[in-house]
Formats: sequence, C-alpha cells, structure tokens
Amino acid sequence: MPTSSKPLTSSTKSLPVVDLASLRSSARDAARIGAALDRACCEFGFFYVTGHGIDPALSARLMTLARKFFALPLEQKLAIAMPHGGRAWRGYFPIDGELTSGRPDRKEGIYFGTELGPDDARVRAGVPLHGMNLYPALSGFRDTLLTYMDEVTAVGQLLLSGIAVGLGLAPDYFLDRYTRAPTVLFRMFNYPPSTTGAHENELGVGAHTDYGLLTLLRQDEIGGLEVWHQDRWLSAPPVPDSFVCNVGDMLERLTAGRYVSALHRVRNVSKQDRVSMPLFLDPSFDAVLAPITPLAPDPSATGRQQRARRWDGTDLATVSGSYGDYLLSKVSKVFPQLRAEVL
Repeated sequence: MPTSSKPLTSSTKSLPVVDLASLRSSARDAARIGAALDRACCEFGFFYVTGHGIDPALSARLMTLARKFFALPLEQKLAIAMPHGGRAWRGYFPIDGELTSGRPDRKEGIYFGTELGPDDARVRAGVPLHGMNLYPALSGFRDTLLTYMDEVTAVGQLLLSGIAVGLGLAPDYFLDRYTRAPTVLFRMFNYPPSTTGAHENELGVGAHTDYGLLTLLRQDEIGGLEVWHQDRWLSAPPVPDSFVCNVGDMLERLTAGRYVSALHRVRNVSKQDRVSMPLFLDPSFDAVLAPITPLAPDPSATGRQQRARRWDGTDLATVSGSYGDYLLSKVSKVFPQLRAEVL
C-alpha cells in the first residue's frame, strides 16, 4: 500500500507479456505458458496478453462506438442511467457518480452484463445483477457489444485454464468449479482530459484492487494506468492489440495469497479523453467458494505476506460462502444510493 505523500513512478520494470497463441496446441506449450502465467500472477498480479485471437477490427469498432456514446450530450446519456436498470445494475453513470474507497472517481461509464431476458429463472426471482442491458441508440452497438463480450469471455476461460495448469491443477479446474456459468460484468469508462495539466496526483480512479477472479482490460492509446509493485507505481502503457489482465481479490483469496491482487489506479494526465473497457470474469453467482489446496509455496508470495498486511486488511486464510453474497457486499459500496434503492 502506498504511504508516501509523493507518488513514485517506475519505468525500470515492465509488466510481463504472455503470448497465448500456442496455448491450445500441445501439452508442452500449455505447461510453458502456464508457468509464465503463474510467475506473472505471483510477482505482479498484472500482465499483458497477446495472441488472443480476437479480430482487432472488432475491438476498434467497439472503441469507436464507446467514444461516440461518451461524446453525446449528458441528457442523452442519462436516458440509459443506472436507476433505469433496476436490480440488473446496468446503465450509465456520470462523472463523480462512482466511488472508489468512498471517494468519487473522475470518470463516467456504462455497466453491462450477461444479457438475460425476463423469462430467465434468475430474473424472475429478482436476483440482483441479473437482467437486461440498457443500450445507447447507436447503430450496431448492441450486436458489437455482445459479440465482443462473448469473445473476451472465451479468452478469459482460456487464460483460467492456463492459470490452472500453472498451479499444477487440471486445465478445467476453474471451469468445473466456478465459471461454467460465469458472472460476466463489462464496463466502458471515459476519463476526461486533465484539468491541471500533467499533475501527477490527478486521479481518474484512486488506488484499488478488483474484487473478482480475473480482469481483461482493453485500453486505448492514451495511457494512464499504473500498478503498485515493489513499493512504487509501475506504468502499464498501451501495447498494440493486447489485453491488460490482472488477478482479482477472489483469485488471491482462492490461492491463499500465492497470487497478488495488485493495487492499481488511473492518472488523468492527458489533454484527451481516455477510454478503457474492462471485462470482469467471475465465478457463477451461486458458486460455493473454497481455497485451492494444496498449493506449492512461492518465495515471492511468502516475502510479500511477511512484509505487510494486505492493503484492506483482508484475511486471506479464510474464504467461504457463495460468490453472489461476496459480490453484492462489494458492489453495493460503489453506488450507495443505488444500493439503498435496489438491495
């Protein structure tokens, strides 16, 4: 956890880059890539993924649609505001409308999730975070979005199979126990231009960790993402046709701290808007949580645990209950007003 009043930014190290192109091709390649993923998750909790197989044109098309939406007048964006999404917890929120650690973020965004119709049993039962998305009135938006979500989710499942191999588990470990019917949450964020020039303390979103299993982020060419690593902020600049992937709190807990859910933040230092599109691949809502045992010890994890407590004081030795209960306890802190109305 950063404690210095003056943030440190390091350019001497780079996040690992893992090429997934050969992950499916042979057991030997799977073992090699699994080992690379294991090392990245242990040491950084963040890494780039290339060779994912998603057509760059699809990502570019969705990024263009996102920019078109965020360029609309506020009144038009509020037509799909989150209160209209009800228990599904979908839709648009304006700048300062989302909290991180109790502080408003300087960003706007849209929440999406798995598209579920009114006949779905979970929707009929009123399960929170399940239901229909709210879509902007932009040609091609819905179809492009849903295609993109499906393809990125498939990459996430492939990544989890590689991570399982790296942990010495069967490739389908996470699929069989947690992600056969995953909770998929997708966000589009727009960070407005800096209001203070290149001031290093202007944050679009403050230091935080993701609360789920695995995050796959598509960022534009602007940059601004930083990761806390070895007592300083490490820049995570855009890499062409890649995803920035990171371990979430739940994966850290399932591995009893072998993997690190790293603090990260976004600095608004550009004179241009910055768009990012993270997809959160999480366990199914009713998945029963249990630690992965046994796991081989890892020197970097042992050293990390000996140096300090986790930034939020979470006890990594205990994990139990359903993922849905855990998830609701987390997201309800982000939108207090919505929590009061919906939950």
